[in-house]
Amino acid sequence: MGATQRVSMTDVARRAGVSQKTVSRVVNREPHVADAIRARVQAVIDEMGFRPNAAARALVTRRNPRIGMVTMGTALYGPTSILAGVDAALRGTGYHLSVARTQGGGVADLQAAIDELVAQDIAGLVLSEPIDLGHPELRLPGGLPVLTFDSPTSVAEAAPDGAPGAVPDVGHGRAATPGETAKDRLVLGADELSGARSATEHLLTLGHRTVHHIAGTSGWAATARRIAGWRSALADAGAPVPDVVHGDWSPRSGYEATTELLARGSVTAIFAANDHMAIGAIRAVERAGLRVPQDVSVVGFDDAPEAEFLSTPLTTVRQDFAEVTRLAVHRLVRAVEGRPPAERHRLVPTELVVRETTAPPPSTPKNSAPKNKTTAPERSV
Repeated sequence: MGATQRVSMTDVARRAGVSQKTVSRVVNREPHVADAIRARVQAVIDEMGFRPNAAARALVTRRNPRIGMVTMGTALYGPTSILAGVDAALRGTGYHLSVARTQGGGVADLQAAIDELVAQDIAGLVLSEPIDLGHPELRLPGGLPVLTFDSPTSVAEAAPDGAPGAVPDVGHGRAATPGETAKDRLVLGADELSGARSATEHLLTLGHRTVHHIAGTSGWAATARRIAGWRSALADAGAPVPDVVHGDWSPRSGYEATTELLARGSVTAIFAANDHMAIGAIRAVERAGLRVPQDVSVVGFDDAPEAEFLSTPLTTVRQDFAEVTRLAVHRLVRAVEGRPPAERHRLVPTELVVRETTAPPPSTPKNSAPKNKTTAPERSV
């Protein structure tokens, strides 16, 4: 083939020694193709670099090869990692991604973003809005498969005459179609509750009397899950449960929350709900004249790329965003194409990554309150 010549389905059929119809069935994942023939055709597709024409595929399958995704207009590591993961997982499936970003975080803002995507006649919808909006009813066309991350969302199916009908909760990281029952739910996401438990249990096992928690923004589903995991680990160990201090996921908020915690005195262990707040926490500890981990241990969550390369590498809980989104998108595509998923319920395990910011507490805990007034760090934090 010439360097600029597009490989056609006919070219693939000729090379594989099959009909063009057989190639079409393989490309569109249709049944009634022998495994050996499917493998041979797929090998030729990969070898020749064939890419199906989206418009032609839409005519054959009667589906718009476009998936819509609603996500926050934010640069936070979690939401951006989910967006990147969904985009990567869709490559090679024949579907393309359209993104609508929310700004206000309210139900009306979410509905407007959904309406924007539905107007594009999308084949499926991903809701990656991490704010828990209290299970609102959202207007969606009947039969549109929906995948959600982070917070459960109730969806109202708009009947042909415009009358809404109830659709079961689509849950955390799951694809669903209107009319399903609870037993048909597909649940998939990172096991954040267990991750928060493991972080807390790690610090308790080192000998810390209790663990203080810097939570994320109030109203976020991830915030609630990580608080629940932290609190359950303390309760199971019979350890005191301190008051939660909230940040907003930023390093500065972690710094300010830790300054507040240190003012209480006798703090030896901090679990921050994400790595960026943990970085701010470390800075506050050091500016108070204390050391990490000799005086105060710190654990984060997410395993952001920079966590491993801090001057004191951060102990954290790793979320495999790539695996979560790969599995979730696989289920969504199957739902779009009318194929039941092989696995309906799954939480992807998190992993505690122990580095250098955790250690046993000092034999005689120092007064953690700073001797001099601690001022806010420079904006470079």
